[in-house]
Amino acid sequence: MAVMVAMQIDAPHTPLRRVERPVPRPGAGQLLIAVIACGVCRTDLHVADGEIPARYPVIPGHEIVGHVLEIGAEVEGFHIGQRVGVPWLGHTCGQCGYCLSGRENLCDAPEFTGATRDGGYATHVVADAHFCFALPESFSDVAAAPLLCAGLIGWRALRLAGDGQRIGLVGFGAAAHIIAQVAVWQGREVYAFTREGDVQAQAFARSLGCCWAGPSTERPPVELDAALIFAPVGALVPAALKLVRKGGRVVCADIHMSDIPSFAYSDLWEERQILSVASLTRDDGTSFFEMAARSGLHTITKTFPLEQANVALDRLRSGALSGAAVLIPPREDTATASHD
Repeated sequence: MAVMVAMQIDAPHTPLRRVERPVPRPGAGQLLIAVIACGVCRTDLHVADGEIPARYPVIPGHEIVGHVLEIGAEVEGFHIGQRVGVPWLGHTCGQCGYCLSGRENLCDAPEFTGATRDGGYATHVVADAHFCFALPESFSDVAAAPLLCAGLIGWRALRLAGDGQRIGLVGFGAAAHIIAQVAVWQGREVYAFTREGDVQAQAFARSLGCCWAGPSTERPPVELDAALIFAPVGALVPAALKLVRKGGRVVCADIHMSDIPSFAYSDLWEERQILSVASLTRDDGTSFFEMAARSGLHTITKTFPLEQANVALDRLRSGALSGAAVLIPPREDTATASHD
């Protein structure tokens, strides 16, 4: 019997461990996918730390690039061998008011890849075909992986920022390094905020076209039209409010954030807004990948073998990565075997 290899979280605050399981079969409306690469996202840390709803044990990972191995019943538009991407939003009910009004990212009964259904820290994954994307050919497998969440969530956050020309990116990691390039390509001014003393991240931001880079404790030389927060630190919200102009927006792009401390109403007054990003819609994905193919953006990645998933997560937690970590599963011929 063919088996798949995966790195599994058994319970919060425990290291991932290597497991073997039978290769799953796709049901109606599903695809069986051979995973080529899977990005490591901060949301995976939230799953590992029990900070967001998840079912355990679970295989994390929701920035999945792979090839279609098997197609379930009632699936159209895909073929065997096709390269596809699988994002965080893994399934919606299609029946609630949010789904019916084009806001499926707010679905009342969603499933999330790598949290409430098994994800891509594995050699194989089963995914809902409706939530799989064709990927631009201009991106390699590894380069495409961070686009499936860091890119998509950054894109939704930027769309929520509106038409503002002066954009602040608070927390310059995987998402910010992608969306900075997009905003620069759009002709916007981008201001990058990093951890105190992280001159490497500041230099990295400037190399991607940011016109200013400094610590989050420092004011930029201009008022911002919008600030996008990619770090899960609630104290950054009132700090960002002080940086945006009248009518400006602060967009919180992380799925989990520490408590936001109290702040003076005067900091919010004059029609400033605080918004949050809740997952993505398929329209976000379609528009983002079309834009990504035209913009010439590139992702900065560091690859790790699948079995070093704990190492990659530790590097992410400590802020020791520039760009995004990507896991590479073993080849299918070494990940499967015959068992009696």
